[in-house]
Amino acid sequence: MLPAKTLSLDQDQKDQLIEVIEKLLADKTTLVAGSVVMAFEEVCPERIDLIHKNYRKLCNLLIDVEEWGQVVIINMLTRYARTQFLNPNHNETLLEENADKAFYGSDEEDSKQEEVDPDVLPKPKPYVMDPDHRLLLRNTKPLLQSRNAAVVMAVAQLYFHLAPKAEVGVIAKALVRLLRSHSEVQFVVLQNVASMSIKRRGMFEPHLKSFYIRSTDPTQIKVLKLEVLTNLASETNISTILREFQTYIKSQDKDFVAATIQAIGRCATNIDEVRDTCLNGLVQLLSNRDELVVAESVVVIKKLLQMQPAQLSDIIRHMAKLIDNIMVPMARASILWLIGEYCEHVPKIAPDVLRKMASSFTSEEDIVKLQIINLAAKLYLTNSKQTKLLTQYVLNLAKYDQNYDIRDRARFIRQLIVPSEKSGLLNKHAKKLFLAQKPAPVLESSFKDRDHFQLGSLSHLLNSKASGYQELPDWPEAAPDPSVRNVEKDVSLETEERVGLLGDWREVPEWTKPSGREKRKEKVEKPFYSESEEETEPTESADSDSLGPSESGSMSESESASGGDEESNEEGKPKKKRAQKDKGNHKEESEESGQSEGEEKGKKHKAEASSSSSPPSSSESSSEDSSSESKSEDNSESDHGKKRKTKLTPPKSGALKEKEISLLDLDDFSEPSVVPTSPSPNTFSKSLNLDLQGLNLSNSALSEVSSPSMGSVKTYELLHRLTGEGLSVQYQFTRRPFSPDQAMVSIQMHFTNNSEMEIRHLHVNELKQQPGIRMHGFKKIDVLQPDGVASETMGIDFCDSTQAANFQLCSQIRQFYVSIQPPVGELMMPIFMAENSFKKEQEQLLNTSAGKLMGMNEINEKLTLAERCRSDQAIVQQVMSTANLGRVPCGQSNEYKFAGRTVSAGALVLVALVTKDRGAAQLTVNCEKMVIGTMMVKDIMEALTQ
Repeated sequence: MLPAKTLSLDQDQKDQLIEVIEKLLADKTTLVAGSVVMAFEEVCPERIDLIHKNYRKLCNLLIDVEEWGQVVIINMLTRYARTQFLNPNHNETLLEENADKAFYGSDEEDSKQEEVDPDVLPKPKPYVMDPDHRLLLRNTKPLLQSRNAAVVMAVAQLYFHLAPKAEVGVIAKALVRLLRSHSEVQFVVLQNVASMSIKRRGMFEPHLKSFYIRSTDPTQIKVLKLEVLTNLASETNISTILREFQTYIKSQDKDFVAATIQAIGRCATNIDEVRDTCLNGLVQLLSNRDELVVAESVVVIKKLLQMQPAQLSDIIRHMAKLIDNIMVPMARASILWLIGEYCEHVPKIAPDVLRKMASSFTSEEDIVKLQIINLAAKLYLTNSKQTKLLTQYVLNLAKYDQNYDIRDRARFIRQLIVPSEKSGLLNKHAKKLFLAQKPAPVLESSFKDRDHFQLGSLSHLLNSKASGYQELPDWPEAAPDPSVRNVEKDVSLETEERVGLLGDWREVPEWTKPSGREKRKEKVEKPFYSESEEETEPTESADSDSLGPSESGSMSESESASGGDEESNEEGKPKKKRAQKDKGNHKEESEESGQSEGEEKGKKHKAEASSSSSPPSSSESSSEDSSSESKSEDNSESDHGKKRKTKLTPPKSGALKEKEISLLDLDDFSEPSVVPTSPSPNTFSKSLNLDLQGLNLSNSALSEVSSPSMGSVKTYELLHRLTGEGLSVQYQFTRRPFSPDQAMVSIQMHFTNNSEMEIRHLHVNELKQQPGIRMHGFKKIDVLQPDGVASETMGIDFCDSTQAANFQLCSQIRQFYVSIQPPVGELMMPIFMAENSFKKEQEQLLNTSAGKLMGMNEINEKLTLAERCRSDQAIVQQVMSTANLGRVPCGQSNEYKFAGRTVSAGALVLVALVTKDRGAAQLTVNCEKMVIGTMMVKDIMEALTQ
């Protein structure tokens, strides 16, 4: 650090100091590296040319440098890499683009796009990572296990800014580990996680429970964890997150409770399916005894009502009654703004509220006074007969107020709304000015715009540019010349070594060889953390298998380096060299191909090359066993064809391990209950037979109870014959268990060949799915003759969500991007229960939300039945066509009850419909998964009212 201090004393010495730094950068001692890079950052960070020749040396020495030196070098190399390498995520592949469009776009747009793509769109050039870029990523990855939190944070920001999407997920586990440290470390880590989770949400979704809040956490940690949980909220996990929020609302920490209510508002804004539920829950909080909770709820409800105007009248009436009890100025001002903005919806209540507020005008806070003036002006424009005198009284009081803002506002509004000679043209447009439609507020994360600062820096923490901060450079559009990092030969330090697997023998510098520690690590080739965790842990992009090819590529490079070093030390042994060369070649081939046959050949060749004393039969049997294991692994991964280098384990055990890890919430990971879809007459128990006695039910009603579904099975089009070039595909939800995996929805596929040519090798190629979605493809169709028809069954685990499952329908010559999006009613299987059991389960679901955020597990709606849906048979037909539910026998003729469980998680769904006079009806849906319940209500109402 002497050069940096010298420069601060005498700026004229900069050129001489740069020469000193250049010489020190060439030093190969690990004790020097960290200090000289720090001096470089202080004296001449713009002289990037000094790093070129020393880049590879710094990457290789990084593992042995002292911890604080590692932090400085990693931060410097992050900025260096942003100027010298191409963005690995710049070119989106054609596969990902089509997958996104299949999920977001309409069917017409997708079909047009599929027709245009082959002829018009050029194929994107595949991205090839620079070897020096890969060297940096590979040499920094082991530092994620460092004991120093600053080193781990530095590597995490490097991966976030430099690594391909498929490899960024490896940092999530390391950052979660840091959350067990001191509160100061937690604060910094959570700040960075909050920024990362906005762009790379899938990276942290598997670790959702690590961000649950403990009662011992400080308030600033609680608020940051709330921020992360809100960023991670999606349709699949919103039920779990809202259950957590219910508990947080009962906390004694009032600032934390206020932040929780704001988080509920953000979740309701971002996820439409739970907006009504959250709004109802917040309205229930208005009766809370704590004034701060009520005040914060009012502020959030005000923002949500602008997005959900349907429930305005009832909620505004309820809030108007609270105006006398709520004393928090912001809450009072929000209520007054709502009443004034929607005064036409409550014409009787608004003038009375103005009368009350006029009497207490002089004792109100300034923010409340301004809203009283606005309320008076809006009522004067819409209901001048009742409020003219009140408005003049309020304006006269404001005219002599001590605050000049209030005085000016009163004079301005008087001239604007009261006609006079001086008012001019603005008076004619006063109603447009005051009662114009306001855009709904956008509730965004406070961390949304922080990503332009380098993660882990003080500027990112403060969200403001700190002194000495160096901007993170933009990626170059074209790759700079990589030869600048080539080092000239130094005869005194050269040793003989083979470069690459198939390269020639040549002299390379001593420092480019891997160190002894690296050799040991590369020989063992242990995966990061543990084998079982790496196999079961999903990452962000792909979300479980995309890490395989890149990791295998990096491993093959490290093996080649260690192999070359061993050969240089074993001169005079040509046989061993040849054996190792063949071994390396076969390793590379098996990793690149990703096929089980290649791996089998490679293992056989290794067995032949090594001079083992085992008999031939044992080696052959071991290779056959390994090949059978690899084939079973490939089949379980839905034909991805990507192989891992870690030890193969059956997918079932991996799934069990994943459930064992997440023991914090047993409800989310309970085994789904398997129920028969077509029960025999003996299915009913004695208690159910007793319940049925005395009920006036016909035979047809009993058959309805025992049948799984009365509705006809709907057929959906997956691929049109024009888009499929003669191949048309339709599918149906069979409403029966899928035998290979009971947690999957069974889907019957019907293939028709409308062309004059054979279609061969029809199969499924699974694409990147949303988190939690799994797929089991149908059996491969070898040949489909012209005018031929074939049917196969496939299974999809939609994870109890209506998100589309994207996949590729492949033949021998073509590939079609398709997606299946299930109606919510097809995500469940019927169960059969007595009326008494139905009532008990309904009460139990209500009791689970008692004392918390009410209205979460039950949704009630009033509706008017259509003329064709007023008979018993029509009602049952419509409900069971909409949802795969079982009917529950009822004692009342005007009651209809249905029950079922979701296929994936086994969550209970109870539907009750009570009919009244003139087609009026009350629909009640109870479900612990709020999104499922909300969507179910909408679908059933649509079926019964149209």
